[in-house]
Amino acid sequence: MSKRGPGRPKADEARDLKADLLKTSREMLDEGGPSALSMREVARRTGCTHQAPYHHFENREAILATLVTEGFRELAERLRAVHDRAERDGVSITFEASANAYVGFALDNPGVFRIMFRPDMCNPESSPELLEASNQAHEELERLAQIAYGQRGSAERAMIIWSHVHGQASLLLDGTPSQHFPTKEERLEFSREVNRLATPMLLQGRPGPIAADNYTSHQKTHQMML
Repeated sequence: MSKRGPGRPKADEARDLKADLLKTSREMLDEGGPSALSMREVARRTGCTHQAPYHHFENREAILATLVTEGFRELAERLRAVHDRAERDGVSITFEASANAYVGFALDNPGVFRIMFRPDMCNPESSPELLEASNQAHEELERLAQIAYGQRGSAERAMIIWSHVHGQASLLLDGTPSQHFPTKEERLEFSREVNRLATPMLLQGRPGPIAADNYTSHQKTHQMML
């Protein structure tokens, strides 16, 4: 935890403590999942008093909501960075890079990823900020379907894409493949090869070159993914 220096504003110290609490909570999620997270243990591992976390978070659910909100924002940013280059890079490269970005995010943030799509753990409807961040990530998945399939980029096709990347990420984190590829680097390498092989199959039957913009958001997909 950051120490307050002479003359250092209390507001800066408070921001640092909040960041430290979130960092500790993220590490605890990675290590032991949501059941390992408690306000008392977060405080102990952060090196502050047991009451200090309550100045920033009402309870552990509020910490989870903040971490999941940050997770959806980061995921959306990673996907958006790929999709914004679609017109330059082309459909196949964009599709493969987007899949790699999704799986890469999951492997970089395992604890948060495991609960991001679990409304029983953290319901997006409980927080306007969380809901907005969730929608941004889902819209990027829909955008990829539009890039790949144009006007045929339906909610069903978006679900196919999401099933491919999300299922792959989940298996690499917690399924049998995780035993065969114990390190993150090995999992990333394996995932890139899977996405290279899967891209032509998933793009079969698509129309001609598709611009990256002018897509329509599908509320149906939002409801399925929330």
